[in-house]
Amino acid sequence: MVVRTALGAGMPLAGTGCAMAPDMLRRIAAARGGDPFDSDSLVEDYELGLRIAEFGGRALFARVDDASGATVAVRAYFPDTVDAAVRQKARWMTGIALAGWDRTGWARPLALPDHWMRARDRRAPLAVLVLAAAYLALVLWGVSAVSHWLAGTQAQEPSDGVAALLPGNAVLLLWRIGMRAAITRQVYGWREACWSVPRLLVGNYIALLAARRAVWRYVTMLRGGAVTWDKTQHHFPDVAAIDATKRPTL
Repeated sequence: MVVRTALGAGMPLAGTGCAMAPDMLRRIAAARGGDPFDSDSLVEDYELGLRIAEFGGRALFARVDDASGATVAVRAYFPDTVDAAVRQKARWMTGIALAGWDRTGWARPLALPDHWMRARDRRAPLAVLVLAAAYLALVLWGVSAVSHWLAGTQAQEPSDGVAALLPGNAVLLLWRIGMRAAITRQVYGWREACWSVPRLLVGNYIALLAARRAVWRYVTMLRGGAVTWDKTQHHFPDVAAIDATKRPTL
């Protein structure tokens, strides 16, 4: 979000915790026959942010602290079961990466930041394919290593190209894990920062299941099936019980 703001790219809205200028809503409503919101979209808040950019509007990701130093934010719990998390992520993947491509297309020809960010938003199906291939390769590598050990044979050495890529990939993976933990620590503390590492594996597992569900939903839509809003139930913390001087917990 911070990078999008800096580049001036269209800012997808989150539905909650965002504010829109009434004049901009009226302009979008006028272009859509009186309604600025599209009930046929699975991610109407995301698409609305892109529409605002197309109409020349700007968005800002604002991080504001109150007088006590606590961050002003909308607090809600993410789904706490695999099924609910898969349904939530599958809806995002269908609406943004698959159906969203058909609905919103690309930005203006010379709007390079918007092109880059939309491509980044839609990389999920490709990323899942790479992720699945990586986990499969990891399993096969383990099977191969055990087989060679039992047979007393020497495994084939990787090619020079692969040997050169492996250290770079390892550095990038460690960088991503480190940044994930560091950012989590800033908001939730060291305990949750440590938990963010194994949660990366859980998130990958959920992404694999969500991709399968998203593809099937998208195929159904292409065959003329009705758009179904696979909404998950949200749970919110007891605001009265939250001590503003403490960090929020997951």
